[in-house]
Amino acid sequence: MSKDKNLATQQLLGEILTARAVDRLGEGFHADVVDHDPVPGAPAGVEGIKAFWSDFFTAFPDVDLAVETLVADDDHVTAVFTISGTHTGPFQGHEPTGKSFTVRGIQVGRFDDDGLLVERWGATDEAGLQQQLGLS
Repeated sequence: MSKDKNLATQQLLGEILTARAVDRLGEGFHADVVDHDPVPGAPAGVEGIKAFWSDFFTAFPDVDLAVETLVADDDHVTAVFTISGTHTGPFQGHEPTGKSFTVRGIQVGRFDDDGLLVERWGATDEAGLQQQLGLS
């Protein structure tokens, strides 16, 4: 495994998300990626990752994801990020509020020898997001 290869995959994933090219997420995630923090009811593997981002982009089409810090070694990349957007589509059973949010999050990814993300752990300030949208 290679720190540089892992960082290159992380960069590619950022470019794919910026382009809203959800169908391309398999270029960086292994098909059978283990998501330790999935959305309840999400499919397993990369299909669950795709479903999450597809739903998120529908709810927040102007979403902006800004990486603040990246830390990498030969097996893992940890990203600390700020995510923001405006609620203009359905989200987790809630109709659009037109309100905006900005919250922080963290993701840790483990990569295989091919530089694909095979395991992920993540947390985003969901309570802050819900509060800013007036959903809690």
